[in-house]
Amino acid sequence: MRKYSTIFKIKFLAGLQYRTAAWAGIMTQFVWGFLEIKMFQAFYQTEPQSFPMTYSGIVTYVWLQQAFLSLYMLWFWENDLFEAIQNGNVAYELVRPVSIYNTWFVRNLATRVSKTCLRALPILVITFFLPPNYRLTFPSNSTQFLGFLLSIVLALLIVVSLSMLIYFWAFYTIQSLGLRMIFQTLGDLLTGAVIPLPFFPTLLQKMSLFFPFAFAQNIPFRVYSGEISGIAMIRSIQGQIFWIIILVGFGKWLEFRVKNRMTIQGG
Repeated sequence: MRKYSTIFKIKFLAGLQYRTAAWAGIMTQFVWGFLEIKMFQAFYQTEPQSFPMTYSGIVTYVWLQQAFLSLYMLWFWENDLFEAIQNGNVAYELVRPVSIYNTWFVRNLATRVSKTCLRALPILVITFFLPPNYRLTFPSNSTQFLGFLLSIVLALLIVVSLSMLIYFWAFYTIQSLGLRMIFQTLGDLLTGAVIPLPFFPTLLQKMSLFFPFAFAQNIPFRVYSGEISGIAMIRSIQGQIFWIIILVGFGKWLEFRVKNRMTIQGG
């Protein structure tokens, strides 16, 4: 366990060095957040009661999405891992006395957390003091806040677990770009990154629950805003735990197959 904590620390500290990129990202998130809120505001001004989320709920959802973008962006990849798989340098990873799955999992986790540490706090603090129509609100009670803290960690583990599947599937492809594009496009839609899932047609909402994507950022952001509470919140967190077990188990199985069937060309 100590070796993985060391890997996490190294990657985390390395990620904290990109402060200029973080400030540029913060400005981008603010601009994008305001544009999204203005778009929803135009719709809500006509007939707010016809929408599945309250206006304050959708504003909170947008700002949380921007603040924690680095945690849940499905289009973030460690490209050096794909390069190592393609050119055969992954052999150096395989001879080390550590699990390649655990190592890559911790690396991805540390990078996402470090990026979020640089960006999330400024966005959250500033949005609490914006005018009422654009303000991030506090959770309605402590139960919702605690549920949010738990679900945001579980959602991160789901996203990293999903990413790990793509890394290991890349062992079976000549070029992984197509696989990544399909994963990113489908994932952005079903996680609620494009529009929140409650805005989907009822049938599509029900279908999305059969995929792990719906248990990523969709859950913690809606728990925070109070859109998911009580029994529904408990069931959603249970669903997150279920998908973590399934995804990690499948990822470890892929690791086993890769290590026992892979052939490195050259020498």
